[in-house]
Amino acid sequence: MQVKNNLVVGLLLGLILPLSTFFLAEIAFKNQLFPAKPGAPYLIAVGINLVLIRFLYKAKIDRTAIGILMICFVVLVLAFIFKIKLR
Repeated sequence: MQVKNNLVVGLLLGLILPLSTFFLAEIAFKNQLFPAKPGAPYLIAVGINLVLIRFLYKAKIDRTAIGILMICFVVLVLAFIFKIKLR
């Protein structure tokens, strides 16, 4: 399967892990995964996205990687504001 070199595709791919992490952490397990560290699941999801970015840059699919990077930045800021800082 060929991955398109498109910013919108990168944004959508970048949203998959943080949204699934939100579903698992907030709805399914209700903060029981890491009770002392509420931002840890989101940071793990961003870490996995960063590994994906590295592979996309090596494959010369840079626009998609930029879209994922933008989502990673937004998720990190939101996790810091809502999960880490306001605790």
